[in-house]
Amino acid sequence: MVKMLLTDLDHTLLRQDGSVSDRTIQAISECRASGIKFAIATARYWIGSERYINLLKPDYEITTDGTLIHSGNECIYSCEFDEDTTNLIIRCLLEAVPDSEITVAVGKCVYWNSKHIAESEKLHKAVYNDYSSHLNVQANKIVAELPDKKIAKDIADMTGCKLQSYRSENWYAFLPEESGKIAAIKVLSQMSSISLESIVAFGDDSNDIEMLKLCGKGIAVSNAVPEVLKIADEITASNDEDGVAIWITKNCIMINCNSI
Repeated sequence: MVKMLLTDLDHTLLRQDGSVSDRTIQAISECRASGIKFAIATARYWIGSERYINLLKPDYEITTDGTLIHSGNECIYSCEFDEDTTNLIIRCLLEAVPDSEITVAVGKCVYWNSKHIAESEKLHKAVYNDYSSHLNVQANKIVAELPDKKIAKDIADMTGCKLQSYRSENWYAFLPEESGKIAAIKVLSQMSSISLESIVAFGDDSNDIEMLKLCGKGIAVSNAVPEVLKIADEITASNDEDGVAIWITKNCIMINCNSI
């Protein structure tokens, strides 16, 4: 029996232009009306997910690469660096690439040393910081634009943190070693009293692989990277074809949410 639907956003639930179709909204709404919980699990910061959260009204929001979980206005889980490690990573990044753009997530707040914050679709609510002074915060996630992966790996090794890269991007995320979507999903399963076997997960990128393996059923959209297509239990249509909505309609709505 499906008790929770858990989906990535970019290249999975969202179309390539960043939109969410009426078909997808309707499918999610019908499932929630039948008692199935709906959650998102995204690498995006909370502020970068906010418009989709307002649109879809998920029961739970796993954001910031699994370092945060919110339910409504309540933060129910947070995994962060300590203050010293936060500042050490920033210093290492600036020493390695002085002109690197760096974002630092602290809960729903994001600091950024860009002069073009207002122009950003995802991070126009970020707060400018040039990192010239010590930050009195404990970051959930630090992301930097770097010329190659070796620099990122060296800094991750030096500071003892987890390194995450993204599909076709030269942005690298530095995360607490114990963090990630998997850790967050396990916490969410316990908090919601919904077993992992009762969760269906949707994804497209390499950072979704463990999530799809962990949950009762892992579904890849057809535009997923080859590694994800290989391990998925099932493959649905692409994100531009509303693959998530198609699977939900066929497997949850049309059969009245019976066991898959």
